[in-house]
Amino acid sequence: MTIKTLTEPTINIEPELCKGCGLCIEACPPDVIKFHEKFNSKGYHYAYYIGENCTGCGVCFYACPEPEAIAVYKKGAEVAEEVIDG
Repeated sequence: MTIKTLTEPTINIEPELCKGCGLCIEACPPDVIKFHEKFNSKGYHYAYYIGENCTGCGVCFYACPEPEAIAVYKKGAEVAEEVIDG
């Protein structure tokens, strides 16, 4: 497993845990979360991080009703590369 030190804040959204409610999208101040055009295995258009400009505020995490669907990582965090790259 490769560990990566983040140079900017980022989020990871687990597509299979997302139920497509859109609360994270509505709550995101920098507007960096969108609905994916694909469906997850449960038939929901899932939310995804567009890949840049996250501020690491965590509002999406608190807005999401699904435990463990969203993880927020601050700048300087050490994270397994597989977590961020999907």
